[in-house]
Amino acid sequence: MHSVTVGGVGAIAALALGAATPCAKMSAMGELSALLPTWADAPADVEFSRFFCRDAERGEFSRLELVTPDKVPRRRSSTASGRAALLHSIAHIEYAAVDLALDHALRFDGMPTRYYLDWLRVAADEARHFEMLRAHLQTLGYDYGDFPAHAGLWQMAARTAHDVLARMAMVPRLLEARGLDATPPIQRKLAEAGDEAAVRVLEVILHDEEDHVRLGDGWFRQLCNERGLEPELAFRELIVQYQGPWPQTPMNIPSRLAAGFSAAELNDLTRLRPAR
Repeated sequence: MHSVTVGGVGAIAALALGAATPCAKMSAMGELSALLPTWADAPADVEFSRFFCRDAERGEFSRLELVTPDKVPRRRSSTASGRAALLHSIAHIEYAAVDLALDHALRFDGMPTRYYLDWLRVAADEARHFEMLRAHLQTLGYDYGDFPAHAGLWQMAARTAHDVLARMAMVPRLLEARGLDATPPIQRKLAEAGDEAAVRVLEVILHDEEDHVRLGDGWFRQLCNERGLEPELAFRELIVQYQGPWPQTPMNIPSRLAAGFSAAELNDLTRLRPAR
């Protein structure tokens, strides 16, 4: 791989992060995804970090109304509009996840080559998820931007922008892992409403998200090891430090185990959950 190729990847990633509309973002992500086969096996000595634009800004989709979580409309899957609102909320999470994965790569320097490749591949997966959800939303007569949404994921990204260990803990390992727990109940609601197409889309997303959380878990544990920290204790301390939402029960135990959590840790997260 030539350095100019890596530099081009960094520039396209920054372009995708800065895109202000879904069409522009997905276009840039399509270009980025097309490069995946050319650098998937990049040698370890390729210096990805020096080609990335760490001051890249995230573009804002002006048509999307961002509100506090309590202002997001109720999403009753028993009605067509409620089902659309529910799917819109998931599409919004996937749209934000594209930017989160790009920012994981663009934000932090000095990481191994594999770190940058991992998160760029995740960004490509998240873009594919968003497009699947958006296409299904359009079959219901709606589009991304038709409902209000909240910005909780990106707010946590901003709070952890100074420390890659905190980012890996609070975004993939905490907030994105919540999706592993939430998806099966949502699938059951959609199945009851007769929306089997949406159920199938969420099955693809759940499978991929196990891998994404597992990547975050792996990098978190590696960084803890480098800093002399016990990962599972450090994770709980970081949740408190960054005022993150403590994992709620019932957790999707099989998916969390597949994503790197240990049975002992899941037990501790349940047993030590702070009183509300």
